[in-house]
Amino acid sequence: MTFLPENQTVEFESGKLHYSDHGKRESLLDVALNSGVDLEHACGGSCACTTCHVIVLEGENNLSEPDDDELDRLEMAAGLTLRSRLGCQAIVKGDVKVEKPAWSRNYISEGGKSTL
Repeated sequence: MTFLPENQTVEFESGKLHYSDHGKRESLLDVALNSGVDLEHACGGSCACTTCHVIVLEGENNLSEPDDDELDRLEMAAGLTLRSRLGCQAIVKGDVKVEKPAWSRNYISEGGKSTL
C-alpha cells in the first residue's frame, strides 16, 4: 500500500502485524503505525474523530466496506470526498493507494479547531 503525499510504500503479510489496539486490526492506521508511516489518530483509532481521514486513490475494492459508524463520523471530515475513509476503520485486503489530506479537524486535542 502507498501513502501520499510522502509516497511511502509498505508491504505486510496478513496475520503477521503486531497489534496495539490502534483502530481495527490490519486497518490502514494499523498498517501505517506498524510501518513507521505518520498517520494522525487523535482518538487512538476508536472512530471518535476524523484525524486519520484519507482519500482512496486506488484499490478501493481492496478495503473493507465502511460501516454506519464510520460513515456518520466521516461527515465531519475536512475535505470529505466520495472516496474518503477513516484509516482506523478501513481494513486492508490488497493493494491500496491513499492520500492524506493537507489538513484535518482535530476535535479531540484542539477542541474543534483545525490543524495544518
